[in-house]
Amino acid sequence: MFELGKKDSEAAQAAARQPENTASASAAGAKRSGSGQFAVIGRSIQINGDVKGDEDLMIEGDVSGTVELRNHSLTVGKEGKVKANIFARAISVDGTTEGDMFASERISVRATANVRGNLVAPRVSLEDGARFKGSIEMDQQAVEKALGSSSRSGQRTDTVAPRPNGDVKATGADRQGSAAVAR
Repeated sequence: MFELGKKDSEAAQAAARQPENTASASAAGAKRSGSGQFAVIGRSIQINGDVKGDEDLMIEGDVSGTVELRNHSLTVGKEGKVKANIFARAISVDGTTEGDMFASERISVRATANVRGNLVAPRVSLEDGARFKGSIEMDQQAVEKALGSSSRSGQRTDTVAPRPNGDVKATGADRQGSAAVAR
């Protein structure tokens, strides 16, 4: 009788693990945080404003504003559309982004991606077929300046200045072709 209960318990544990495996397969490259979880903004979700978090995130919906996941990974899925400045440990883009991206480790722009904005990270990869318009900065000091100054001062970065009408505009002599991003 105990064996039957034990088998049922093992089956329940295996079933409980199954959705986790399915979720990781559907995330297609979203790296899991230390807790083994990541959040997903689904295709039908639209967010206008700032997104901040302490876990890995996958975006399949529409996000406008700012995305801050300084110690975690962000994946913009094939259906994802992001109009925001992004600050994360690692960024992978399969969908569409407009805005500057700052990563302390790496930025990966995949073949299905359409990216408009400047990339600042120590490692940047652009797959063949990806659409990209902007500049790439792979200097570690620029990464630390962009990510470090924002967390100390509470502002986005010292290369992003708020304008009186509520918009933000990238500034600086080394920024070419930067577009205004509405908050």
